[in-house]
Amino acid sequence: DVVIDEKIEQKITFPNTYHVILLNDDTTPIEWVVEILASVFKHSNISAESLTLEIHNEGSAVVGTYQYEIAEQKALECTVSARQNGYPLDVQVKPA
Repeated sequence: DVVIDEKIEQKITFPNTYHVILLNDDTTPIEWVVEILASVFKHSNISAESLTLEIHNEGSAVVGTYQYEIAEQKALECTVSARQNGYPLDVQVKPA
């Protein structure tokens, strides 16, 4: 018989999350921002319009919070789409 006197403690840590932030500019059309929020970030039309107005009025808004790799991918998709359409939209990824 073997008797074990010690317990093994398991410590679970969750991955850090990151905010994807869209910044306002004077060139990118509001309709296009609503479209990108709906297609890339999966917002409803009402939510996308609300966020777009926040970006326009406040200068920036958090459009999603994800694990790092997902946040980077969504920011990259948004930036590539903006450049392909000739818009200077700026996207940032910052720790939540």
